Amino acid sequence: MKPLLGFLSVIAADLLRLTYLQRTQPEMPVEAVLNSVQIQVLKAKSSRLPKTLTIGWAVEAIARLGGYLEHRRKTPVGIQVLWRGWAKLQDLVEGWQLANQT
Repeated sequence: MKPLLGFLSVIAADLLRLTYLQRTQPEMPVEAVLNSVQIQVLKAKSSRLPKTLTIGWAVEAIARLGGYLEHRRKTPVGIQVLWRGWAKLQDLVEGWQLANQT
């Protein structure tokens, strides 16, 4: 149980960092926090792409994967919806990589 807790705490710290950066520096380039495959998957899954890909866009795209209700734009993205979106993003990344192996 301890190894799992250690593993999940690293992911939780990354997600808290993402939410902090989204609230303090939303115009920062997304390449600072996501790898190229994650960005490709988010671009393919997103219905609207901005001219420049920022952390603000990435966090909202991940949150939409987790069930974020867009009509409530005044409410900040919560950590639970971000966690669900992150888990779904990792599944999509794995599928993307498997599909592009051949």
